[in-house]
Amino acid sequence: MSILYPHAPEMRQTACVDATTASGLEYLRLITRLANRVRIEDPTAGIWEAADFQWWWRRERLSDEIAQLFWTDTSGVPEAAVVFTDWGTTWGCDPVVLPSKAEDMLPGIWSRAVERMDEIPVDDVEIAVRDNDDTLRGLVMESGFSLSDDAPFIPTWMRAADVPPIAALADGFTLHDRREGLDRAHHMVARNGDRVEKRLSQTSLYRPDLDLWVEDGEGRVAAYGLFWFDPATGVGLVEPMRTEERYWRRGLARHVLTAGIERLVSTGASRVKVSYESTNPAAENLYLTCGFRPGPSESMYRRRADLIDGG
Repeated sequence: MSILYPHAPEMRQTACVDATTASGLEYLRLITRLANRVRIEDPTAGIWEAADFQWWWRRERLSDEIAQLFWTDTSGVPEAAVVFTDWGTTWGCDPVVLPSKAEDMLPGIWSRAVERMDEIPVDDVEIAVRDNDDTLRGLVMESGFSLSDDAPFIPTWMRAADVPPIAALADGFTLHDRREGLDRAHHMVARNGDRVEKRLSQTSLYRPDLDLWVEDGEGRVAAYGLFWFDPATGVGLVEPMRTEERYWRRGLARHVLTAGIERLVSTGASRVKVSYESTNPAAENLYLTCGFRPGPSESMYRRRADLIDGG
């Protein structure tokens, strides 16, 4: 399908053509390195942590084997990338650029990303943009994207000095980590497939001692949370958090969250991050009352080919 982009000739004049490519685990290694560099350069830049990309690896996707684009310095260290991720009904497109290089590189990198959408090809594409990022939002909207109906996401942060005490666990429930219970299926299989544990174990940041779940007196999974520690940046990421519906309003999520944060900080995390949808008041109350502080919101922009070319 041929897609017509407003301002395409002007954009393609600035296209970066010297990208290298990587797929599979080599892609994961390079995007981890790049995300680390972004966070080290600027504690508040960008949207994604290295652990976000590693969490996305938990299940097999069509995007696993496509050629992802990277721009490197003369020694082969990545300075920028464009990552496409198959989410099932849509594909995500995420440009990642070192803050010190963004002004010079972002327009050309985004132009190459737009071209790549035709090359893969993908018709339904979405991108997360920080609401205070006028530059990327302008490029995205000039390329035929529009604001999605999806609720904005709110990233929140906590300093190690502000870690709350571990909340009490309701009677009849017990907390475990994945170093235990290896004779049973992983607690995230139901939503992420039978290979979730194998895929997580392929990543460099996954740790079984930070993979927590709560079970009831009959051994059923009631709640869980996965906590990621990145020693390169000192950032701890909480992703995901889940309480099964039949166990809501028993304080299980608060216990998992506070126990996980305590483990992250004990491991060496200087800051902890967790995000939530702005339309989820339960998550907002949990995170803010535990001491997290919100950062700039992030909105989704979406481009559907049939709405651009009238097809």
